[in-house]
Amino acid sequence: MRKWGPLTAVCLGTSMLLLDVTIVIVALPDMARALGASLADLQWVIDGYALALAALLLGIGAAADRLGRRRVHLTGVVLFAAASLACGLAGSPAVLVAARGVQGVGAAAMFATTLPLLAAAYQGRDRSVALGLWGAVSGGAAAVGPVVGGLLAEGPGWRWIFYVNLPVSVAAVWLTARTLPESHGERGRRIDWAGTAAFAVFAAAATYGVVGAGGGGWTSGRALAAFSVAALALLCFVLVERRAAHPLLELSLFRTSAFTGVMAGALAYNTAAFAVLPYTSIWLQTVLGLSPVRAGLALLPLAATAFVVSAAGGRLLHGVAPRWTLGTGLVLIGAGTLGTAVLGAGSSWPVLLPGLVVAGLGTGLVSPALAGAALAAVPPERSGMAGGAVNTFRQLGYALGVAVLGTVLTSRIGTTLGAERAHALAGGGGPGLRAAGVPEQALRSAFASGLNTAATVAGAAGIVAGLLVLLLVKGGRAADHGGGGTRAGLEKGLASANMR
Repeated sequence: MRKWGPLTAVCLGTSMLLLDVTIVIVALPDMARALGASLADLQWVIDGYALALAALLLGIGAAADRLGRRRVHLTGVVLFAAASLACGLAGSPAVLVAARGVQGVGAAAMFATTLPLLAAAYQGRDRSVALGLWGAVSGGAAAVGPVVGGLLAEGPGWRWIFYVNLPVSVAAVWLTARTLPESHGERGRRIDWAGTAAFAVFAAAATYGVVGAGGGGWTSGRALAAFSVAALALLCFVLVERRAAHPLLELSLFRTSAFTGVMAGALAYNTAAFAVLPYTSIWLQTVLGLSPVRAGLALLPLAATAFVVSAAGGRLLHGVAPRWTLGTGLVLIGAGTLGTAVLGAGSSWPVLLPGLVVAGLGTGLVSPALAGAALAAVPPERSGMAGGAVNTFRQLGYALGVAVLGTVLTSRIGTTLGAERAHALAGGGGPGLRAAGVPEQALRSAFASGLNTAATVAGAAGIVAGLLVLLLVKGGRAADHGGGGTRAGLEKGLASANMR
């Protein structure tokens, strides 16, 4: 317990926060029926969590350096547990979305302190072992999310996808308080609250504008107002970061083409690989009539392939330059997602399998390499900042991707069925269309067309990002850059995080 208790405590928190990114995917139709949620509500159930996690990750990490990383981590676990209880008890979409946002705040506190706490607890060979086990748990949690969500939704009910966090949180709090040492970074370093607030407003306004465009169009007053606020907030963020003594993100890092390329890849990665899956799950259950468990199993080939490739790739691809691992992986993800855009009115779930497997191959290449590539693109003293930035861009990409693809989906359905019937879909998730008298064949055809368009946009984003990485991320073998996408690169980031 004394030796591996800290790793167990950190892995419990990490598994919860990453599981909650994907566990809700197959429970969305049940949530819609129970709460009367619209498609936009379901988008915010996903995006509220991802946005809070992305917007606050860097700021909370800086605050933890001063306040104490274990203290902030414990606060995050308790907040996450309380928000999970609120999610499970929610009686309306608004309450559920708000609670998911608070969950994201707790998740940001846990995620921002995970690597620094491991760095303080382990050294040498033990650190390497701890990092490998943490990586396996992280990948496994995201992979099993849809299946676990399906089992809980079909068994005790969708509310239990949140209640299950409560006993895990109790164990995590006990182990963290008992086994993890307190650690600090530069305690005299100022916290860039202005930059944190500006970035949070930008991310929220941009997502709100995209979701709003799904109902009123891209040129509606609500969408244009939100995009204007997002642009202003982004400008404020740039100005604040240029003048801050201790910025969240040094903008000068983007002068390096390798760092710019890796951040572009991180932003597109979750969009291309995962952002279309919530709508695929709705198609599987609402249109095809699959159970939550069968829907989760239908999506499993992507995660299972990614897990196998990731485990094997660490050994087989050691020393390969990051540009090839990331670039090729993103192109494969894009090609695989494009391969799922083959649905027709008579299609069933097996038609998705080839595309999901190809996307899984790419995910298995990108996932373990992304953080190491970010660390390799910056000076050693900026490794902690680079690690936080790559996780921020990943979550922001997921939140924006879910919003954009949802708008693309509803717009395409509107073109196929007409605005009134598309509005019924957005309000009722499928049953609303049947109540409006839409024939089954028309529903299947319209949703398939919308999902094909969304998958095409996501796949194109992956391919473009992969080509950008191949173009911008130059250099030799990963070992020459401090580890690139390998465990050595992450260990460099751990050491830097502990010294920050």
